Amino acid sequence: MQLKRDDIHEYQNYCTEKIINNPMFALLLDMGLGKSVITLTAIWDLIFDYFEVSKVLIIAPLRVARDTWSKECEKWEHLNGLRISKILGTEKERRAAVGRNADIYIINRENVEWLCANYKFDFDMVVIDELSSFKSHQSKRFKALRKVRPSVKRIVGLTGTPAPNSLIDLWSQINLLDMGERLGRFIGGYRERYFTPDKRNREVVFSYKPKEGAEDSIYKKISDICISMKALDYLDMPECIFNKVEVQMDDKEEKLYTKLEAEMLLSFDEGDIDAVNAAALSNKLLQMANGAVYDENGKVKVIHDKKLDVLEDLIEGANGKPVLVFYGYKHDKDRIVKRFNAEEINTSEDITKWNNGEIKVAIVHPASAGHGLNLQAGGSTSIWFGLNWSLELYQQANARLWRQGQKDTVVIHHIITKGTVDEDVMKALERKDVGQASLIEAVKVRVGGVRNENL
Repeated sequence: MQLKRDDIHEYQNYCTEKIINNPMFALLLDMGLGKSVITLTAIWDLIFDYFEVSKVLIIAPLRVARDTWSKECEKWEHLNGLRISKILGTEKERRAAVGRNADIYIINRENVEWLCANYKFDFDMVVIDELSSFKSHQSKRFKALRKVRPSVKRIVGLTGTPAPNSLIDLWSQINLLDMGERLGRFIGGYRERYFTPDKRNREVVFSYKPKEGAEDSIYKKISDICISMKALDYLDMPECIFNKVEVQMDDKEEKLYTKLEAEMLLSFDEGDIDAVNAAALSNKLLQMANGAVYDENGKVKVIHDKKLDVLEDLIEGANGKPVLVFYGYKHDKDRIVKRFNAEEINTSEDITKWNNGEIKVAIVHPASAGHGLNLQAGGSTSIWFGLNWSLELYQQANARLWRQGQKDTVVIHHIITKGTVDEDVMKALERKDVGQASLIEAVKVRVGGVRNENL
């Protein structure tokens, strides 16, 4: 069932109006707060109600450009009429996409320089998803977009709430919006006004630290074109936001998954993957949904990295804010640690480090995050990399950040692999109907290759 415009939250409508009423604007909101639907609703109104724009460019990370924005249009009834062309893939495919007649053109940020160099930049509105990826004033993508910026009537920047240690990086992001009106036309002047050299070797300065009162001064300067969580604290915000992020296995990976769920056996030269009963099958399928599975010899067979890729996007979207990742299996933990240099929370020292903000990506098993573990001081974003059938573990793990003393809105992401038992577990948790009976019901109709889509 599609969501309707009446389902949009009050704070989201507030942000939409801000975009409509300001030719340049930035939403500095955490992931999960609906930046996409906010922006797309504003685009719809500006095209079809106000007739102010007709050709919109959205710049985003590759996977977000490929999947997120178009899926958001499909999710909401009032956005279904928007025509989208994705400038992705080979140069031939990108050129064809540029030539299509559409309302919205979506490109990955790596191809911004190519677009600016090869085509007349005739977009009257630009949306930069993850504005922080333009934080380097020396990058080719920044220079290319800054050169064509004067021809753009409207521009929107989307990113997470800026971390204090990224103040030096704000200049290029805001410069793309207002072309130097608030923080100055040149990075050198910005540094001189608000920062002093920190680490240096004689004449070579390696880093800068803000002068006293610089943070407040900078935020005051840009407050008229930005909405951050500080402003939204005064709106009717939900206390906790639950967000589902879907991933899709490719055909080869889906065939392996389907074969295991139908025959309860996958044969490999180095060791078979088998399940002796419904509970074991559910366990193996959950592992495969996460991307890896143990064979009969206890060796790890890697199937896909789809969840790791999305986890990377979510961590980047947090923009430096700490994230707490719940994992299901040891091979999940090993792959997450290897890719993101994550730190596991086990000891009291680990908890202290997390609550002091010294860990940016923390991982913990739900069974280790039970009653009495207070982690709310260290962050407000958690991510379920892998789910399990225990409602108690699920609720208690969520309560580590979503509890009394938490000062920020909590966002809980769930990475769900489409067409897998992940969807059954998520539905059962939402119904609060979990346990052995639900587990068996979820997998029994799959044995033999028959799948009940109504579960």
